[in-house]
Amino acid sequence: MAPELIVWDFDGVLNRNIVDGRFIWADDLEANLGLNLESLQDYIFKSGRIRSVIRGEEELVDVSAEWLATQDTDITPEAFMAYWFAKDARPDAEVIAHLKTHPARHVIGTNNPASRAAYIKDEMGFSALVEHVFASGRLKLAKPDPAYFQTITEWSGIAPEHTLLVDDNAPNCEAASALGWRAFHFTDATRHHLPQALT
Repeated sequence: MAPELIVWDFDGVLNRNIVDGRFIWADDLEANLGLNLESLQDYIFKSGRIRSVIRGEEELVDVSAEWLATQDTDITPEAFMAYWFAKDARPDAEVIAHLKTHPARHVIGTNNPASRAAYIKDEMGFSALVEHVFASGRLKLAKPDPAYFQTITEWSGIAPEHTLLVDDNAPNCEAASALGWRAFHFTDATRHHLPQALT
């Protein structure tokens, strides 16, 4: 039976911005902005600060401002984030076509700060394609926390067994499945099976 609600992960599913497990938006960071990529990775990502941002405990603009203060630059946090979000916008036309043509209700379920969720909705135009964007930064809950998925179930009123998660992260799929959801682990190797998963 086809799902009644499809919860689409964003990065790595609706947005094809990950190559070999690597977010590629920053590949030209030094060439374009004169900013050191290794320093960015150390300060925000390897340090674990990004987890606080994703859970809404810190604002991305504030963490970015702290990092930029360590760089020899006059780029503002707002300009840096605008560059980041624009470079990271790589919608996957093939997956989006499935979303547009499937008769189910559709939402995005993403581990992202509120600021990027707003960009996804308003600048990338997903507000016209889905009912809601469930962003971890707004919910103060992140996948694979069971409470994240329960929030969506309570909001939708749709039984777990009629809800499908499409996600590129195996632990997220496992957590959803443990709550009775259907789950499809989306990867480059499995993407051709997506049409069957949607039926």
